[in-house]
Amino acid sequence: MNAKKTEIAFKIGPDGEVTFEVKGVKGADCLALTQDLEEELGVVVSREKTSEYYEEPVKGAQTLSLEEG
Repeated sequence: MNAKKTEIAFKIGPDGEVTFEVKGVKGADCLALTQDLEEELGVVVSREKTSEYYEEPVKGAQTLSLEEG
């Protein structure tokens, strides 16, 4: 089994602004993955779609891991 790693990288600016980037998720699945986070964090000021967004989603199991750093 060759599972692709799913990552969400968070950055918190000095002004408290939170940004995050999803990697390893294709298509609009990334929006579903981050929906709860966005609702908890507040108003979405902007959204940039990466090239992965425009690729066809891969069906199968995904693992989400969060790392500090």
